[in-house]
Amino acid sequence: MRPLRTIGQRTVSRSCSSRTLMRGGSAWRRMIHGDRQSGIRVADAKTVIDRLADIMHQVPGLPDRADITRLAAVGHSFGGQMTSMLPGARMAASDADEDMSDTRVACGILLASGGRGGSDLSDLGRRATPYLDTAFTHMDCPTLMVAGDADRSPLTVRGPDWFYDPFYLSPGSKALLTLHGGEHMLGGISGYEVVETSDENPDRVRLVQDVTLAYLRRSLLGEEDRWAALAPGRDPQGSLLTASG
Repeated sequence: MRPLRTIGQRTVSRSCSSRTLMRGGSAWRRMIHGDRQSGIRVADAKTVIDRLADIMHQVPGLPDRADITRLAAVGHSFGGQMTSMLPGARMAASDADEDMSDTRVACGILLASGGRGGSDLSDLGRRATPYLDTAFTHMDCPTLMVAGDADRSPLTVRGPDWFYDPFYLSPGSKALLTLHGGEHMLGGISGYEVVETSDENPDRVRLVQDVTLAYLRRSLLGEEDRWAALAPGRDPQGSLLTASG
């Protein structure tokens, strides 16, 4: 296999046909009609994977730079919550507890992705995002979670520990990077001077970059050196916790 030379973020489109969206069965239909945005995003991700070879051939030279047999799913915030379906998390809301995982995904990275719903949601959360009711008991694909210990969401009655749920409630091989003082944009991962970044910190972004890159290279390429060099407790910006499935 060719080595992974470039690692980028997945971009999904909402221009998906109804036939494609309905292919997954009754739970898909319930999610799309009851929680339209949730169903569309998961379906879009699977459609991108289905057509990845065709998509890559639209860019000259791109097929020679990546190995599409080694895939990771990465998402931030609500995108992370939907990305978690691919490694095995399930939507408990609206009786849509169906396995939507994708075995083509070798690992996941969830950045500031929310925890379980139900009674953990605030009044605002239940009104605005009732579909944020995620069960992690089936998420057994290797996954890295990144969360800030100062990330306080109005969608939950809990504190920053809500964002730790994907780690503590999942059974698989996993890791949790907790950023000290990190808020929802994790130091500014969406770009410098982005208005929604409330905790801009280049060192925090550097740590996120180092850990996610090391995790991807370990999970997709079997390279242990970068990951082994991330000694727990030695970086003032955050701490790393791991657990085997």
